[in-house]
Amino acid sequence: MNRKRTFVHVHLVSDSTGETLMTATRAAVARYDDVEAIEHVYPLVRSDRQLDRVLAEIEDAPGIVMFTLVDPDILGRLQMTCNELGLPCIDVLDPLVAVFQSYLNVQKATRVGAQHELDAGYFRRIEALNFAMRHDDGALPDNIDDADVVLVGVSRTSKTPTSIYLAHRGVRATNLPLVPELVVPRRLFEARRALIVGLTASPERIVALRENRLLAMSEDKRQSSYVNRQLVAKEVTYARKLCAENGWPLIDVTRRSIEETAAAIVALLTDRRYGSNLTEEFS
Repeated sequence: MNRKRTFVHVHLVSDSTGETLMTATRAAVARYDDVEAIEHVYPLVRSDRQLDRVLAEIEDAPGIVMFTLVDPDILGRLQMTCNELGLPCIDVLDPLVAVFQSYLNVQKATRVGAQHELDAGYFRRIEALNFAMRHDDGALPDNIDDADVVLVGVSRTSKTPTSIYLAHRGVRATNLPLVPELVVPRRLFEARRALIVGLTASPERIVALRENRLLAMSEDKRQSSYVNRQLVAKEVTYARKLCAENGWPLIDVTRRSIEETAAAIVALLTDRRYGSNLTEEFS
C-alpha cells in the first residue's frame, strides 16, 4: 500500500550562508515519515531589493518561513509580510540565543555571519581538508602521526567521504584500502598519536555498491572478482581480523550515514583524550 506524501514549501531566509537553516529544517522533516519539504533557500539577504524577491516568492508559494536575520528593518518587513499572509515565521536561533543571553547576562552580537569568520578554527578546517585530499586512498603521510585519524577498510566502506567529512570538523584524516593480497604498510603499526579506525560493512552491501560502481564505469561485472560474494566475504573477514588483532576500533557502516560514522569517530577521539578504552566495535 502506497502511503500519501505531504509536501510543504519551506522558505529559508538568511543574511549568511543558510546552512544553519537547512540543517535545522532537514532534522525536523526527518521526524515525519510522509512529509517532504520543498526548500526555497535565500542566502545573503542583506538589502531591501534582495528581500523584495524573497517576499514575492513566499507569496507565490506559501509555506513555513524560517530565518536567521540580524538587520531589524529586513526582519521587520519579513515578519509583517508573513503575518499578513497568515504564515508561520520562525527565528530558529532565537530560543537558543535567549537562553545564552539570560544565563550569561550579556548582549548578543549583531554581526552578520559571525559564525563564519576567518578565525583559527576556519583555517584548521581548510588545512584538514587539504590534508585529506593529499593523503587519500592509501597515500599515507610519511609520518603517520601527522594524521589525527587513519581509516582502514576494504573497498566501498565510505573511507574517502568520511575523511572529507571529518576534515570539515577540523580532523586530519587519511585512509588506507585493505586488500588481503597486499602488505599493510609498516608505519601503520608504528602510530602513536594517530587513531586507527576500521570501517566495515556487510558483504551484501559492499557487493551492491561495487556493482553500481562497475555499472557507472560501463564494465562487465559478471566475470569480476571485485563483486564475487564469497571473495568479498573473505575480504571483510580479513579486515575484521586485522582490526581485532591490533586493537583498532571497528565501525559497521552498513546502515550508517557518513555523518553518523564521523560522529562515532569524533567520540572515539574524545574518549582517547580522556583515556577511555577504544577497543570497541560499533554496529
